[in-house]
Amino acid sequence: MDKNALFYKLVSFTSSVHRVANELTINAKPDSVSQVQYKILEHVAVNQPVTPSEINECQNMSMPNTSRELSKLKEKRLIEKFHDGTDRRKQYIRLTPEGEALMKESFAFIESRFLQRIEHSSMDDLEDIERAIDILQTKLFRS
Repeated sequence: MDKNALFYKLVSFTSSVHRVANELTINAKPDSVSQVQYKILEHVAVNQPVTPSEINECQNMSMPNTSRELSKLKEKRLIEKFHDGTDRRKQYIRLTPEGEALMKESFAFIESRFLQRIEHSSMDDLEDIERAIDILQTKLFRS
């Protein structure tokens, strides 16, 4: 196995993932939130509850920028902060009911685009896609 060639396949694959993600999510976010805020909401929706540090690392933002964007999202009543029951210094972020509704609407829009993208796929193709996602998730994208 040529690991260098495998690496370049990974680079090409991740580039394609970003392109397709952008195609699927274009116009999915409401005008009331910025692109950065939407990416934070998306991360929280999929992984909640999360810490501000986890958001900071995943979104590749500085902690002051993360804090500022979280404050804006809190003002918009889309997220809420709460403390760990055993360690009051540790803070978590989760969506509010309004945030849940916003992300449910966005995900429904993205899902409709996804379904259009795979509408002509055979059942075997869909099973292959699911198996490939599962393999990548467990063997490459694990924490």
